[in-house]
Amino acid sequence: MAVKREFWGEAPSGAPIYVYHLTNQSGVEVCVLNYGCTIRNIFVPDKNGEKVDVVLGYDDYKEYFGNDCFLGATVGPTANRIANAKYSIDGKEFILPINDGPNNLHTDMNNGFHKRVWDAEEGENFVTFTLKADDGDLGFSGNREFKLTYTLTDDNALELHYHATSDAKTLINMTNHAYFNLAGQGSGSCLDHVMKMYTSHYTPVIDSAAIPTGEIASVEGTPFDFRVAKTIGKDINADNEQLKFVGGYDHNYAIDGADGSMKVFCEVTAPATGITMKCSTDLPGFQLYAGNFLKHPNGKGGKAYVPRDGFCLETQFYPNSINEAGFPDCVFGPDREYDTKTVYQFV
Repeated sequence: MAVKREFWGEAPSGAPIYVYHLTNQSGVEVCVLNYGCTIRNIFVPDKNGEKVDVVLGYDDYKEYFGNDCFLGATVGPTANRIANAKYSIDGKEFILPINDGPNNLHTDMNNGFHKRVWDAEEGENFVTFTLKADDGDLGFSGNREFKLTYTLTDDNALELHYHATSDAKTLINMTNHAYFNLAGQGSGSCLDHVMKMYTSHYTPVIDSAAIPTGEIASVEGTPFDFRVAKTIGKDINADNEQLKFVGGYDHNYAIDGADGSMKVFCEVTAPATGITMKCSTDLPGFQLYAGNFLKHPNGKGGKAYVPRDGFCLETQFYPNSINEAGFPDCVFGPDREYDTKTVYQFV
């Protein structure tokens, strides 16, 4: 196991941007940035022993200064959508940027945690990134300290361990927004990937703004049922109102039996490479996003990314949980630290 730090460029603030290379004995290599706490590369041996980069990203560090699709980014302090860009804690209202119709999406496009330089500390097989945020920053309460540790194990598991403390009650719902293509980034559509989910419910949305209705609905008899393995593309264009609202899959799933312990929630395989990714988390939900609106002309290796060239499995509390009494509690503070783990294991 080894961690190597490489200087890559300078952020708009002038702070240095470093790439941290984590490698293991199986030939897996993960490259993460202190800018945005971003996953830039995950190299995995395929069925022929050739290394394949299975996440979308950029070769030019300056592209991450835009990154409006959030490629590989750590999203925080809150991910996904909040209705009407506001919420209340103990009767006090907080106002967030309106950046997705009338709603808030991924905190702030220009000033969120994915656009900040994090402090870093290297270990034998891990890097811990730290970021501090003051009370009132981006419309959130509490003087807070966030940590995210990336660990690469010898059994090819990339562990993401999030931890945060706050001196006041505050909303926290972070995620990582990596776009995966297990056939290799830049290889084209991911719709032939075979996916199996260990979850039987999802949260339907009201309309194209993608705010959940508040219902936790069964996937039975719907295109959202992946309990029996099928390709991502099999039902993505079905005549289904929920799919039409958001151009395909862009919905939260409620993980079966979520109780704070680690649960395997999804397995995905690319037939072209034989690479399988097994995903687990202790969080109550995850967003399946099939890259319906993905578009960027300057991907890695000179590749142009187009819709459905990658998929996301964003572990999370449910979208708009803060405003839905029946959804999981995502308020943290002096008496409740934020501490959660997500694992992507490659087979």
